[in-house]
Amino acid sequence: MAPWVGPAFLLLGAVTVPWAIVLAVTLPRTAQAGHYRLAWVGFDLGLAAALLGTGWIAVHGSDRVELPAMAAATMLIVDAWFDATTSSDTAGLVTALVMAVVVELPLAVLCLWIAWHDDEIREQRLRFLPRAASGRTEGLVSRARRAFRRRSQ
Repeated sequence: MAPWVGPAFLLLGAVTVPWAIVLAVTLPRTAQAGHYRLAWVGFDLGLAAALLGTGWIAVHGSDRVELPAMAAATMLIVDAWFDATTSSDTAGLVTALVMAVVVELPLAVLCLWIAWHDDEIREQRLRFLPRAASGRTEGLVSRARRAFRRRSQ
């Protein structure tokens, strides 16, 4: 990784804290959004894409399942936060909190687990691949196992 990445992101994170304080002081307590429905539908379609991407990559054996899993986890946490904080009444808040506790946050934890254990998931997939009689398939399995071992070292 380029040596500037760490310092640049530390600086970006540090600058974001005072910016959040400025927003906390200057933003209005309420606001009306002209495209509220579009914003939520678009966000949820993006979340669906991240979840579908995680599933597709996990099923088809790609080496990068952690990327969409981390994106899905992040989006689920953001979804839970904004569902709760943008609720307009008590019933909406209760619904948002129940959805957060029962669905969104547990699913985010699962996605984080997948992202952090992607090597184990790949290893299990390789271990349980069906052994076909043809030499071509056996060769593919052997090459995949060797590639995984090299990557793990």
